[in-house]
Amino acid sequence: MAGCVARRALAVGSRWWSRSLTGVRGPRPFCAAGGAGALPPAATTTTRRHLSSRNRPEGKVLETVGVFEMPKQNGKYETGQLFLHSVFGYRGVVLFPWQARLYDRDVASAAPEKTENPAGHGSKEVKGKTHTYYQVLIDARDCPHISQRSQTEAVTFLANHDDSRALYAIPGLDYVSHEDILPYTSTDQVPIQHELFERFLLYDQTKAPPFVARETLRAWQEKNHPWLELSDVHRETTENIRVTVIPFYMGMREAQNSHVYWWRYCIRLENLDSDVVQLRERHWRIFSLSGTLETVRGRGVVGREPVLSKEQPAFQYSSHVSLQASSGHMWGTFRFERPDGSHFDVRIPPFSLESNKDEKTPPSGLHW
Repeated sequence: MAGCVARRALAVGSRWWSRSLTGVRGPRPFCAAGGAGALPPAATTTTRRHLSSRNRPEGKVLETVGVFEMPKQNGKYETGQLFLHSVFGYRGVVLFPWQARLYDRDVASAAPEKTENPAGHGSKEVKGKTHTYYQVLIDARDCPHISQRSQTEAVTFLANHDDSRALYAIPGLDYVSHEDILPYTSTDQVPIQHELFERFLLYDQTKAPPFVARETLRAWQEKNHPWLELSDVHRETTENIRVTVIPFYMGMREAQNSHVYWWRYCIRLENLDSDVVQLRERHWRIFSLSGTLETVRGRGVVGREPVLSKEQPAFQYSSHVSLQASSGHMWGTFRFERPDGSHFDVRIPPFSLESNKDEKTPPSGLHW
């Protein structure tokens, strides 16, 4: 969701890497700490110069992971493309793309013309714009280093039985915006450590990238498409804190002679300024088509009160909501605290909760 920024520091856990991509031409090799628990890679600034981590643990040595390619300004990345996440710093591989509608309320506030407001709440009218996201696998070696900034089990499904609250997750599965992809190549035939990598992808040195989709990936994508599909993205910035929301419909369950509809929503908070702020409270308003309006207040999010700083500007998490109606809306605010103790509210862009009319039974597990 954030673009490539020259000389921006990547902070993962307590370790730091810096990179500079502007004004550099040709292949750029980068490194990661070798051995058990290898660290996320760091870009280099010149053709053969490797950057080491500032606080590299004793005994760790940097090993070459791959060579950077120029990020694509136009077009899509193909299945099998290796990449480094530009914000969270993990290594990953592209499985397949999604074409989403991005409703950016920051753009709407600068545009005078009247357009459609898909959420139905708030004062700004927003027109959606097509934007590419990717379903990706995260390298398991990097998960421990990003778990405090981004959930690595954020993609969840409803279990296919009577317990309407039962969920299961697919570890190391994520959605990544096109501008967050920093592509690279590797000579390693299994460059990403994930239990699904070799089940989904086949090495073929005659292809570019040299990893092609197996039939198991195509079948999995087709069978689970309704529950994986990313269709709408909502974004708004308040006082240099950008909030991005992606809702997903999960399915319907029967409970106590009524229908319960479930959604998950992924939220990313990003500090676009250099001032340190901390999330303290959340305030949600949840409207159901049945006519109910619920207010939810609480400390932090998912049990955390993340600090957003210049070094660690982003935090991403997922949560869930259920309604006894097939559609609704959500909106609200996050309350942040400055170092001097003052507070300010950041708007959560309103978004729709829509169910699938041609709904089938959600998966009970991975479908192959």
